[in-house]
Amino acid sequence: MSGATALLKKRSVQVTAVLWVLGSLAVFPLAGGALPFTRGPEPLPVATEVINGQLNLLAAGIVIAIAIFMTRNRPKLDLATRAPERRVAKTEVIALIVYGTAVSLGGLIIGNLAGDHAYSLHLPGTIYGLHHQTLAPGWVLGWAVYNFVFFAALPYFVFRRRGYTNAQLSLHSSDRRKDALLIVAVLLVESLLELTAVSDEILSLSPGQLLLGVPLAFTVNFFGAVLPIMIFIYAILLPRFARLTGSVTMTTILGGVAYAVIHIFESWAVYDTLPAGILTVIFLFLQYMGPGLIKSVLTLRTGNAWIHVWGYHAIAPHVTLDTVTFLDSLNLRGPTS
Repeated sequence: MSGATALLKKRSVQVTAVLWVLGSLAVFPLAGGALPFTRGPEPLPVATEVINGQLNLLAAGIVIAIAIFMTRNRPKLDLATRAPERRVAKTEVIALIVYGTAVSLGGLIIGNLAGDHAYSLHLPGTIYGLHHQTLAPGWVLGWAVYNFVFFAALPYFVFRRRGYTNAQLSLHSSDRRKDALLIVAVLLVESLLELTAVSDEILSLSPGQLLLGVPLAFTVNFFGAVLPIMIFIYAILLPRFARLTGSVTMTTILGGVAYAVIHIFESWAVYDTLPAGILTVIFLFLQYMGPGLIKSVLTLRTGNAWIHVWGYHAIAPHVTLDTVTFLDSLNLRGPTS
């Protein structure tokens, strides 16, 4: 309890909490009774969407608490030691922000030229399901290749060429047994939360549908979303946040903020009016801030960015929830038996 009390006394946590509450409350006057976007098969009441955002953060808190408990006896890790000195780290962060903005804008343009959506960091329909619409296989392939090349392969290559090792990029395990146990625990808890609170439709798929959908959802998401996010934010940016802030708490928060911001052009996002744009940004944070905090905590506590890949991204939710979405969006559901 003393640790939680100390955490709540931190100014960065207090400011984040106030902004979270103000943003959640601002939804109601801005929405005027209905949101300008729909993330699922049917529009939900505004209050329900806001409550779901709070539950999303609560679920993240549960996973974070498990991660902290399971890593309580590990040697204390200072992720800042994996980044260069402050001046260089600042230059690299600025360059990464400019680069990431350019890549996101490029994805917006190219994705819409190739189809109906931007190349964002998640496929249309991710988690919520893409109903009454299909995606062209060529567009999906282009999405995966674009994100992998520009958010994963090129940044990794550049920083390796700059002399950073895989250990400095948090791509190395210092304790494989403990990392494996943590992965299993997080994966089981997260999968249970998703299947009970979000959707258990994957359990109704036939063996043939699972045989087609599971490897498809895993592979496409792994290259198009999981690796790009891991490399760009948690392997490269997170240690530099630690160097610049000198604070584990602030680094964790910035990891959550970065994860929300990098999804700025999600398929459901609407920016045609100022209220719609503000609502989109608020819900990006309600949806992605919690998961971003989890990824930050897992990386900061273990020094291994792969843990969130296997425990909290590649399988849950991108197999548990998105297998059905892939089959439907690519019109591959086929026979039910």
